[in-house]
Amino acid sequence: MSRDDVDEAARERLRRWRMVLGAPAEQSLGKAEGRDGAMDSALAALYDAGGAGDGESSGRRSAGLGGSAPKVARWLGDIREYFPSTVVQIMQQDAIERLDLTRLLLEPEMLGAVEPDVHLVGTLLSLNRVMPDQTKDAARQVVRTVVEQLEKRIAQKTRAAVTGALNRAARINRPRHADIDWNRTIRANLKHYQAEHRTVIPERLIGYGRRTTAVQRDVVLCVDQSGSMAASVVFSGVFAAVLASMQSLRTSLVVFDTAVVDLTEQLEDPVEVLFGTQLGGGTDINRAIAYSQQLITRPRDSIFVLISDLYEGGVREQMLRRVAEMTAAGVQVVVLLALSDEGAPAYDHDNAAALAALGVPAFACTPDAFPDLMAAAIERRDLKAFVARFADERAGGGL
Repeated sequence: MSRDDVDEAARERLRRWRMVLGAPAEQSLGKAEGRDGAMDSALAALYDAGGAGDGESSGRRSAGLGGSAPKVARWLGDIREYFPSTVVQIMQQDAIERLDLTRLLLEPEMLGAVEPDVHLVGTLLSLNRVMPDQTKDAARQVVRTVVEQLEKRIAQKTRAAVTGALNRAARINRPRHADIDWNRTIRANLKHYQAEHRTVIPERLIGYGRRTTAVQRDVVLCVDQSGSMAASVVFSGVFAAVLASMQSLRTSLVVFDTAVVDLTEQLEDPVEVLFGTQLGGGTDINRAIAYSQQLITRPRDSIFVLISDLYEGGVREQMLRRVAEMTAAGVQVVVLLALSDEGAPAYDHDNAAALAALGVPAFACTPDAFPDLMAAAIERRDLKAFVARFADERAGGGL
């Protein structure tokens, strides 16, 4: 490496330290200029406490967004110019939490400036009941943008995983020639290999059942809409709409806090589904499960997915008893502590342990893993094994 390269690397290192340390490092590392100066000011407005300036002229970091919607809108535009979208989403979420900008999101000019993401949708849904009429159209457009992004991410994989699982679950042992699954038939009959003929003589044929348009599984998604579950509510609404679009499934969506709301009739439009939720409030899981039980008419062909942090405000003993009743009747019960990309959630460990004792593991699931989870549930595979594999793959970076 030449001396010039070494000098350039040293300057870049100092520059990066200056951006990290901010104004306190100005005397020793110099003032941030040009684009760096603009980035420094944008970071200062959000992350540095103290001072009344807006960081535009002094070069020193200070929390200067204040309560002005125009100023915040300009700041949102700045960060979209200077930072990648993944960083923008984090900064927006931090701004909402650190600087209490929730109120400003009720103003249309703010919504026109933000980078749409799942967290922002969750915040908008929590404000749904107090949102002015002139803001609702802009809010709906933000929500629709995010919904379309999520559908592109999950729809194809979900339909493929569910369809494949339904086909595998319909295997029969006396298939027509066209329906024989040769790969599985050969594997099942390898012990009948005839060396002299160099072939397998199958004693048992494995195949798929005939394709049918009949409903093969009933799926009930029961989603906790308390404030801590915002991201899970968004993903659940989109997944429910995708599942409802499949003729082989009968999908119901139930959301709850202390009350229970059935949103099944709105599943054709996931945006309407999300605006039908009301984030916040308490939690009565027992009441929600009691309602969901009424929707289950074919227990052995039904999958019940409870998405909740399990902080029960209702009658805990009845909640556990209802889960036990469903599993005893043959319902495949799945409990997700979260359905999001947010990492390890907070949840009620005692209730999770009680469910595990009933043979129902409770775990957090990412949206990318949910299609495979549904496939495992349709095939009635051991969900404990799925959870263990999922945990291993996450630890190894596979999911």
